[in-house]
Amino acid sequence: MPAVDSLPEVPSLIALARKKRVSLYLVGGYLRDQFLTGSARPKRAADSRDLDFIVSREAVAFARAYAKQSRGAFILLDAESGCARVARRINGCLWTYDFADLRAGDVAGDIKKRDFTINTFVVDLMVLKPGQDILAACFRNVRGRADIKARTIRMTGPGAFDDDPLRLLRAYSLAAQTGFTIEARTRAAIAARVGLIRKASPERVREELFKVLASSRAARVIGLMEKSGLLFKVIPQLQLMESVPKGGYHHLNVWKHSLLALAEFEKLVKSLGADQELMAYLSAQVGGGHSRAALIKFAILLHDTGKPETRRDMPGGRVSFHGHERVGRDIARIICRQYKLSTAERYAIEDMVALHLRPGYLTNFKSAPEKMVFRFMRDAREEAAAVLLLALADQRATRGPLTTPQDIAHYAAIVLPLINLFFAKKKEKPFVRLIDGHDLIKELQLTPGPEFKEILAAIDEAQHLGKISTREQALELARSARPLNKGKI
Repeated sequence: MPAVDSLPEVPSLIALARKKRVSLYLVGGYLRDQFLTGSARPKRAADSRDLDFIVSREAVAFARAYAKQSRGAFILLDAESGCARVARRINGCLWTYDFADLRAGDVAGDIKKRDFTINTFVVDLMVLKPGQDILAACFRNVRGRADIKARTIRMTGPGAFDDDPLRLLRAYSLAAQTGFTIEARTRAAIAARVGLIRKASPERVREELFKVLASSRAARVIGLMEKSGLLFKVIPQLQLMESVPKGGYHHLNVWKHSLLALAEFEKLVKSLGADQELMAYLSAQVGGGHSRAALIKFAILLHDTGKPETRRDMPGGRVSFHGHERVGRDIARIICRQYKLSTAERYAIEDMVALHLRPGYLTNFKSAPEKMVFRFMRDAREEAAAVLLLALADQRATRGPLTTPQDIAHYAAIVLPLINLFFAKKKEKPFVRLIDGHDLIKELQLTPGPEFKEILAAIDEAQHLGKISTREQALELARSARPLNKGKI
C-alpha cells in the first residue's frame, strides 16, 4: 500500500491546512479503491487521478487558496453544499482534488452521514505519520470492509439521499465503476426519491453521469437507472422516445433501440480493443475532461431524440422521421448546455447526432462513392470516426423484419474501412489550397461575398479528389463557377 503523504500535493495540502487552521481528511474513492481487487477496481484513465477531501470549514475558500498556491484550475461544484475542485496536470497526469465541507460536528459524525458504506474510509491527514501506509492510517471500518467483500453498495442510513440528492445517481456511478450490486433496500429508497435529483447542481449530476458513461458497464447501468425511474428525471427527453413504436427495420421502440445501440457500441469497442490508434482516439479528452468514448455514448442516448417530434404516418403504413437528426441535434444542444458541458464537447455531440445517418447513405451503394466519402469526412472533421462507430452500433441495434444478415454485413464492409481511412488521412501532409480568396479577387476581379465559400469548397473538393493539381486548373475551375458569384465583378 502506498504512503498517503507520497501522493502528489498531499504534503502541500497538509501545510496549507495548518496555515489556515482547519482540519483536513482524505476520504472517498481513492481510499475505497485500495481495498478493491480484480475487476472491481476501477480502470482509471492513464492520465487521470482523483482525490477527495473533507475540510472542517470553508472548503470552497480552502480550494480557492490551494488553486492559487498551486496554479491549478478552480472549479466550483456546488456553492450551497460547499464543494469545489482543483484540477492540475502533474508529470503528464491530470489530478483532480475535490474539497467538501464537514457535514457534522466531527469526523465520526461525518462518517455516519456519508453516502454508502464502501465510501466511509477516512484518513486524518493532520495526525499522519511520515511514511504511514493507507491501511494503517484509515479509521477502523468493519462495515465498509464487509460490504466491499460482499460486492454490495449499501446506503449508510435512511436519510442518506435526503442529505445529498446527488447520491441517488452516485449509487449507479459506483455500480458502473466497480461492478457491485446495489442492495434491495437502497434500490427501493432510490426509487422512492428519484425526484430529489432535480435539487442537485447540474455540474455535479454531469460528473456522476459521465462516470457511468466512462465505464465499460454503461449500457447495463443506464438500464438499471431507467428501471428505478432516475434516468428519465436526469434526461426527461429520453422518456418521450418510449412512445415511438418499432418499425419495419426495428424490433424495439425508439428508446429501447437506443439503449441496445449503447450496448452494441460497448461490444464494438471491446472487439476493436487491439487497435491502439483507435483506442487512443476514444480515450482522448475532447475539451472538458471527458473521454471521446463517453461523449459517443452520450450521443448514442440522444441520437434519436428527434424522432417523437418528426414522426409522420405515410401511405402504405410506412412511417417517416424526416429531419429527426437535425431536431435531435437541437435537443442535444439544449441538454449539453443544461449540464454545462464544454463548448468543444457540445459541438462534438451535436455533430455526432446531426451526422449519424450519413454513413448509412454511403451503404446504399455497392462501394462508397469517393465524392460522398470526401464530403462526409469534410463535414464530420475530427469526429468522423466517432460518427462511424455510432452509426455502426446504431445499425447493429436494428433487428426488425426488414433487416437482413446481408444488410448488416454490407454495412460493416463499408463503414469499418472508412474508420481506417480516417486515421490514414490524419497522417497525410496538411492540405494546402491551390488558390484562396485573395486569388479570386486579384485574378478574377470577384467581389468578396458568401459565394466565395462555395467556389473555394468546389475547388478544394476537386483538389482532394485528384481532379485538379495546379494553380491554373484551380483558377479555370473558379472561372467556370463564376455564376455562383451572381455575376459580381
